[in-house]
Parts: sequence; C-alpha cells; structure tokens
Amino acid sequence: MTSTPEFSECATPQYLSATVVEQESMAQDTYRLRLECPQIAKNILPGQFFMVREPGVNDPLLGRPFALYDTCLDETGQPIGLDFGYVVVGKLTARMTHWQPGDQVEIWGPLGNGFPMPGSGALAMVAGGIGQTPFLATAREALGLREYGQSQRILNEFPEKVSLLYGARSKAYLAGLDDFKLTGLDVEVATDDGTFGHHGYVTDLLQQQIDSSTPPATIFCCGPEPMMEAVGQIAIKAGIPCWLSLETPMACGFGACFSCVAKVRISDGEWDYRRTCVEGPVFKAESLVF
Repeated sequence: MTSTPEFSECATPQYLSATVVEQESMAQDTYRLRLECPQIAKNILPGQFFMVREPGVNDPLLGRPFALYDTCLDETGQPIGLDFGYVVVGKLTARMTHWQPGDQVEIWGPLGNGFPMPGSGALAMVAGGIGQTPFLATAREALGLREYGQSQRILNEFPEKVSLLYGARSKAYLAGLDDFKLTGLDVEVATDDGTFGHHGYVTDLLQQQIDSSTPPATIFCCGPEPMMEAVGQIAIKAGIPCWLSLETPMACGFGACFSCVAKVRISDGEWDYRRTCVEGPVFKAESLVF
C-alpha cells in the first residue's frame, strides 16, 4: 500500500537583491543562471518559483517567474544560491543572456505551493520543453540526495522508483540531461522529430510505463499546456494521482493582479478561478478545467 502525497507549509516570501554567480548554455536558446541568494535558497521547496527583475529597467516593468532548478550549496552543505533555467523568448530573457558574474538583480520568493512530498509509491515526473526545470530538485529530494526548506522537510518514506520522462522538439532543445544522471533515477527521452530517444511524444513513454509491470503511483508534470492536459487525462483514466505545475504567465507573483488565474473545479459542474501564483502553480489534474 502506498501513501498519499502531502503538501508542506511554505516560507514567507522575501524581496531581495541577488548577485549573478555564473551562467551557462544548456541547449539551443536555453540557459542556466545561478544567483547568490542564501535567504531564499534555504527556504525554497521543489516546485516553487521566484520572480526576477532587472534593476533600473522599465521594459519590462514587472518581474518574470522562474522555477527552481536546484539550490547551490557551500562547502559545509548549506544552501547559498539558486539555479534556474530559462529559454530566450522576450526582452528580459534576451538581456539575461548578457548578465555577468557580479551583476545585481531583484528577486522575490519563494512563491507558490511547490510539489507535495511524493509518498512511497513509484514517482513518474513528466516534462515537456523547459518543463524539466523543476524536476532536478524534485528528483534529488525523492531519492534522498538533498533536503529542502528552512525546516528541512524530511521525507519519512521514499518512492520505490523515481523516473523522469522528458520530451522536446528535437535533440538540440534537450537541456540538462547530464544533470539528471543521478543514482537511482531512470531517465527516458522522447523527441518529436526522432533525433534522440523515442520518436514521438513524451505521453507515449508515460503510457508505456503505466502499462508496464511497475506503473507509477504518483505523477508530477510540467510543460506546455496541451501536453499537461494530455498527461492529466492519461493519469485520470488510469486512476493515478497526478499534479500539474502550470506555466501560466504572471505579472505580480503574489496574487494582487489576477493575471495568472486558472479554471479550477469547485463542485460538480461548477468551476471558479484560482491564482496560479498563490494557490498554485501545482494543481491536481482532475481539478483543472482546460
């Protein structure tokens, strides 16, 4: 019998100045940026996010949300920084590619609810596009390789199996595969054009795993909305609990502007709006109305 995943209490967000430590290219138009920010690094949980803004720049005026890729530790094992991945899609991300070590940026977080603790059954993490970003920290926690949060939330039980199913358009857009070479983590890859791994969609890999002798007991998913909707439908049909991390565009990050609302079922045949930045970004698949 497997246990039910549970959410943890989240720390109060902080608005701070952070220092750029390093930056590297991960894939085509995709980068990893490291910020020194111990106050947030010691509090953040897998699946949470933070807002980043370039100081003194009014276009864009507001910050942009980025999910935690992983924390950076000092020589004593204490969290002192944050890694996050981004794809160049607009004005801010285009300028971010030119940020250098020592540059100062504005950051506030941790924000959102993050992923629940996975429980003891097999965990499948399904990612599409840049949706693999929140799963490095998630995998390390589920495998018992690292602890997160100020209270150091402790997993009393660990999944019997942890896998990452990762899909992208082509091999050129696969980001961070070497980072996911973790002891105990099974990684399967799909590309739309067949240039790497399975030729097809990542949902094919999920269905194969569900049909196998060791199907997942829990599914976490992040990526493009159509892919997440498909994953949610597959999970619901199979009767497997599934949590989706929405990539909804956000303006404020703390629930004041209502620009990131998602449709959520509240009763039979009825739905209401919920703010992705506050009530999410992680929602149970069956609660969402796409």
